[in-house]
Amino acid sequence: MTVAPSRSLRSSAELIRAEEPVLAHNYHPLPVVVARAEGAWVEDVEGRRYLDMLAGYSALNFGHRHPALIEAAHRQLDQLTLTSRAFHNDRLAQFAESLAELTGLDMVLPMNTGAEAVESAIKVARKWAYEVKGVAPDRATIVVAADNFHGRTTTIVSFSTDETARAGFGPFTPGFRVVPYNDLAALEAAIDETTAAVLIEPIQGEAGVVIPDDGYLRGVRELTRRTGCLFIADEIQSGLGRTGRTLAVEHEDVVPDMVLLGKALGGGIVPVSAVVARRDVLQVLRPGEHGSTFGGNPLSAAVGSAVVELLETGEYQRRAAELGIVLRGGLTALVGKGVQSFRARGLWAGVDIDPAIGTGRDISERLMREGVLVKDTHGSTIRLAPPLTITGEELRTALGSLEKVLTEGA
Repeated sequence: MTVAPSRSLRSSAELIRAEEPVLAHNYHPLPVVVARAEGAWVEDVEGRRYLDMLAGYSALNFGHRHPALIEAAHRQLDQLTLTSRAFHNDRLAQFAESLAELTGLDMVLPMNTGAEAVESAIKVARKWAYEVKGVAPDRATIVVAADNFHGRTTTIVSFSTDETARAGFGPFTPGFRVVPYNDLAALEAAIDETTAAVLIEPIQGEAGVVIPDDGYLRGVRELTRRTGCLFIADEIQSGLGRTGRTLAVEHEDVVPDMVLLGKALGGGIVPVSAVVARRDVLQVLRPGEHGSTFGGNPLSAAVGSAVVELLETGEYQRRAAELGIVLRGGLTALVGKGVQSFRARGLWAGVDIDPAIGTGRDISERLMREGVLVKDTHGSTIRLAPPLTITGEELRTALGSLEKVLTEGA
């Protein structure tokens, strides 16, 4: 990254202290204050550089400030940024057409955040259940998987099994059944005449990049088709190139009824999410029954269209697949040397560290001091999800830093 040194009137430590009295808690961030970024690299206010191996939980699949995405945003900023959906705008049709074609589905419901996409899908699934399937009013159920992560809204944490996300936030929204992930028998037992949909992540990200057995997604597709309910795939983290395919479900040649997208869809510039679905599913929504002031705004549509253009080339999916081999090889070499086990697909890995060496937080902080940014989840697990633009040399640098941290901590 070739940029001028960052300048701030306050140091990283001072800025972190300044947040405490005025910002409510949500995440537990690492003590680094990012001021500039380009590609796979970020720079703090003192000018220290770090290799970003988290990429905003996949929101930055194309790296920081990708030139094509920045150009699209600048161009649109000079024209029109917002109309609300009270009016049409000249960018939305192109965005919806290209996104539907990319995913192999028919219609798009644009929203802003991933949680909004999930909430919208829940509404659509319930309405479909009442109007198409014939479920009795207010009786529709949705089956979800344990250890899921679909967002932080009240309804979504109602079907979370993470007590940190749930404790103190009840009463919870009814209408959900939780079954073990990767268990087709349990899923089949939970489906009945009230089931509107099965909502799962093709790969569970927050749980530690948990990859189901081969055939599980095909089994979910067949089961939902046979029992007459919808298959909703939450691809907000796993989608848009991350796993070496445009969508993670493509590894099993599965086409869900609804696909939920977000994070990388906004190119790391603006929040963009979408429900992409079969026409007969999304057509249950009629004018006035759902809405979003910012969903589908011209700026997000322009950036989202540019993201789709990048994915249409296939370059980023290929890079994730090819560099995923490097990632897997580097982690394999560390098993027994501080790494107990790992799960990886494409440029995405959950790495279980030997607890004797440290917690996931400990390892993340040690890597930060080595100039590599990762994030922990659940005990001694860290997640690796670098931008798909990372080079092989940069990836090997990060793996070398991880080896150094593990060796020194042993």
